[in-house]
Amino acid sequence: MKTQTIIVTGASTGIGKAIAGLFLEHGHNVVINGANKYNLQAAFEELGHHDRLVPVAGDISHTNTGEALVKAAVTRFGRVDVLVNNAGIFEPKPFLDVTEAYLDQFLNVNLKGTFFTSQAAIRQMLKQGEGSIINIGTVLVDHAIGGFPATAPISSKGGIHALTRQLAAEFGKNNIRVNGIAPGIIRSPLQAKNGVSNADSLAGLHLIDRIGETNDVAELALYLAGSSFITGEIINLDGGHVAGHHMA
Repeated sequence: MKTQTIIVTGASTGIGKAIAGLFLEHGHNVVINGANKYNLQAAFEELGHHDRLVPVAGDISHTNTGEALVKAAVTRFGRVDVLVNNAGIFEPKPFLDVTEAYLDQFLNVNLKGTFFTSQAAIRQMLKQGEGSIINIGTVLVDHAIGGFPATAPISSKGGIHALTRQLAAEFGKNNIRVNGIAPGIIRSPLQAKNGVSNADSLAGLHLIDRIGETNDVAELALYLAGSSFITGEIINLDGGHVAGHHMA
């Protein structure tokens, strides 16, 4: 795969940082984003390769953040080959307790953030005649779990899945590929934020008796970035979570 320029949102920790790190290891240029400038700076220092790495802090729910990411990529590296829409928030709350303001948090960050950052990137990709967008969704869109009430974030992620296929259809003739990764349980800071002290206790949700690692997601993102013939797909990266269950 030729040297590409990648934008990764939500790259301060977890999946986003792993994706940025793997692209850097393979010699690519990377623009990383995070809402917290201090966490983003810490990730920048940790990732290294500073000749090929640019940090751009900003809340992805604001449309000017996506525009700033694209501008930084073009100014520093001349183009935008791949956008990884990883930034997002996730938290369980019973449906009847969800307020309009609470729901809006997830719609603004997860769905609108992905929507308008993609819009900024596609404008640049059209000039180039090619590009790739990789959206991060969740297997819970197609495989809900009773006892884990998360209608607000899952509704926003469902919108991301639909957006993925629609963009693939709209821009396929322009050689812009759009795909989604739907992770299962991935070891990341997200579990602790949601009160799960032992993420490995959730391994039984997968046919493969382990939870995923951030590098599992990064490796799939790297593959999709290099593929010229995959588009409109939501790929479950879930250890068999959606495919079936073990008998108790």
